[in-house]
Amino acid sequence: MNALRRHRALSRIWASEPGLKGWFTTVNHTDLGRMFLFVATVFFVIGGILAMLIRAQLASPRSAFLGPDHYNQIFTMHGTIMMFLFAIPFFEGLAVYLLPKMLGTRDLAFPRLTAYGFWCYVFGGAMMIFALLAGIAPDSGWFMYPPLSSTIGAPGINSDFWLIGITFVEISAISAAVEITVTVLRYRAPGMKLSQMPIFAWYALVTAVMILTGFPPLILGSILLELERAFGLPFFQVAQGGDALLWQHLFWLFGHPEVYIIFLPAAGAISTILPVMARTTLMGYGWIVASAVSLGVLSFGLWVHHMFTTGIPHMGLAFFSAASTLVAVPTAVQIFAWIGTLWKGRPVMHLPMLWLLAFFATFVIGGLTGVMVAIVPFDWQAHDTYFIVAHLHYVLIGGFVFPMIAALYYWMPHFTGRRTYFKLGHAAFWLVVPGFHGTFLALHWAGLLGMRRRIDSFAPGQGWEAINIIASISSFVMAIGFALVLIDVVVNAVVAVRGSRDPWGAGTLDWAMPTPAAPYNFASLAHVTSRDPLHEDPDLPVRLARGEGYLGDPTRGRRETLSLDIASGTPRYMVVFPGNSALPMLMSAVTGLFFLGMLIKAYWLVPISAIGVIACALVWVWGLGRSTTEGALPVGRGLSLVPATEVPDPPGWWGSVFLLLANGTFFGSLLFGYAFLFTIAPNWPPPSYLEPGALPLILVLMGAGLVFFGSRLGALMGAGAALAGLVLIAGTSLPVLSQSPDPTRHAYDATVWVFVGYGLLHCLVSLLMWSVVAARRLSGHSAQTTLGAMRVARLWSDYTLLVALLSAAAIGLPGVLT
Repeated sequence: MNALRRHRALSRIWASEPGLKGWFTTVNHTDLGRMFLFVATVFFVIGGILAMLIRAQLASPRSAFLGPDHYNQIFTMHGTIMMFLFAIPFFEGLAVYLLPKMLGTRDLAFPRLTAYGFWCYVFGGAMMIFALLAGIAPDSGWFMYPPLSSTIGAPGINSDFWLIGITFVEISAISAAVEITVTVLRYRAPGMKLSQMPIFAWYALVTAVMILTGFPPLILGSILLELERAFGLPFFQVAQGGDALLWQHLFWLFGHPEVYIIFLPAAGAISTILPVMARTTLMGYGWIVASAVSLGVLSFGLWVHHMFTTGIPHMGLAFFSAASTLVAVPTAVQIFAWIGTLWKGRPVMHLPMLWLLAFFATFVIGGLTGVMVAIVPFDWQAHDTYFIVAHLHYVLIGGFVFPMIAALYYWMPHFTGRRTYFKLGHAAFWLVVPGFHGTFLALHWAGLLGMRRRIDSFAPGQGWEAINIIASISSFVMAIGFALVLIDVVVNAVVAVRGSRDPWGAGTLDWAMPTPAAPYNFASLAHVTSRDPLHEDPDLPVRLARGEGYLGDPTRGRRETLSLDIASGTPRYMVVFPGNSALPMLMSAVTGLFFLGMLIKAYWLVPISAIGVIACALVWVWGLGRSTTEGALPVGRGLSLVPATEVPDPPGWWGSVFLLLANGTFFGSLLFGYAFLFTIAPNWPPPSYLEPGALPLILVLMGAGLVFFGSRLGALMGAGAALAGLVLIAGTSLPVLSQSPDPTRHAYDATVWVFVGYGLLHCLVSLLMWSVVAARRLSGHSAQTTLGAMRVARLWSDYTLLVALLSAAAIGLPGVLT
């Protein structure tokens, strides 16, 4: 088969459906990556417009441009859009588009999960924008502190839009994180060891794991606050055993890692682009990887430095202040490695390089002011002033937006297949960078003079007038520059002439294909032995097009790729991907109905949509199985491998491991919240608490034994034993809830109901999984093709029994201690 026939055959297999239908049914990572990037850019434009309204309001004292109500909605939505609807989704879009290409594979690990996450993002974001246009947007700040955001301070529906809409959007982030993690670890070019991965893949891996462990505390906090607003469960009400500071702890357990979740992808782009612009190799690859991992770990120990003024004990202040200054060390390692790369190379001042230089100047200033606010006495002075606002924007715009614009120009020839011809981008650069510094350097000054953040107007005579007019004028200059960037990208994508395949002379696999990329990425998969395969073998693209790699024969007529050993990169088994489907969009729409029912208090929609989600999930999962074994099949280069349906650790098992990592973090955050209230909140233990009884504990232990030991039997017996054990565990909820009949009475009773509800939900999930396993065996599936599904179900049921045991211990804790 020649290269042209191979291209046509693979395109028929991998291409999305033509026309408008293709946008709603595609599961191809190239299409979904572009769609993510486009929608995130739209939200960036909306957030930028809101920022200009804010600066117009603050340009002069006692401005009447916006009233307080509208101003509160606008500044809340500005922060919400930029943090939740632009920054993380833009990284997701870039990673979804690039990772399979850089890693030398054909798609992400779970193509339908990517599509499901995208549509959840679109529907959740649309919900937020609708609230803004309808004048009922959240108005309690993008941080949503109670009691400002509780029914006491915000009795309307505004806060519910934030709590429910953001929780809906976070499904997209968790989906993308699971996708990225499994892809980086198991889906790479054969032979590519972890030490040979593109540096961007390391950053994406660290970021994805941080999302899995950083977002669940926010999801938990949003659920608890919505339960308080909708049903009166008093988690944050002091009079009933709650505490408003619990929200701050849960929010900043997410909020500070979020800063590094935003920065690390940008650092990955810098580490990829900078050596190419400097015409050399990256200095300190291992040190950079170690510093990225260190940042990911250290960032979870810094959340309290956002709460230095809340009455934290001095020992705690000292610890978190030291940790906050320590985090500058791995950041500095990366900065010096990048400077060393420039020093040993011969930099060329292409447009991406200009934006990287702007990053260096801006981010270093933001990092230095970050060290300043990590010092407790200074933070007491600058807290909640515009100094903090300016520091945040230096870190987020300088540390994320500038590198992402560099990445946009660097990979634009890959997106479009055209070279950059028009020079609007240079004019945009010289508007954005001075405009940015004119805005936020001035606001540092205003903050030091005492200008408070989150105010809708200020009185004259405080020395802030000149600073604010300078900042506002500069912000509009910056906005014009960003608009020129968008115009430049669109014009060059549509009008510019065709360019070469690798215009920058890069060595990574993403440039080893024709541009724009074919739906299948590579006609055959390369065998990789170095970090820069194109530099080692310049003829690699031609040989891959001829089918000289793995899976170069498309005669089986299905979407195939390889899964590898994590460390060595040795091929383990072959994966067959599903084709185009409207199921992900349908399932996300049904999921949206669940959240919509909660939002508009149409609670009858909640069970109906939950049943719909279960039905979609069952159809989704059932289609992944095969009733018969195929055995080892040839995959090229003399190698034969079995398909993923016949191995004990299929992709679904790995996806479950990392989804349970997020799930376990969620449950750990619940235990943390319970312990915090038990330690800090008044009226603990409550006047009436659950006295530990023997019968519920015996039932839980019996059910746990049935689940754990029974699930180790064969498929049918294991399914039966697990089902019986899960029913037994679920049955213990009745006597437990009967002793806490009113969850609105005290935060302890509310927490008991949440523990029980969480356990029952996982009992239901495990029951459904074991039911699928049993149904497959009864319908004629072989033991070999059922093995992977049974291990997935066992993983979830083991987690369920662990949750049941820990919940039982936590619920009975007051009785034990008193």
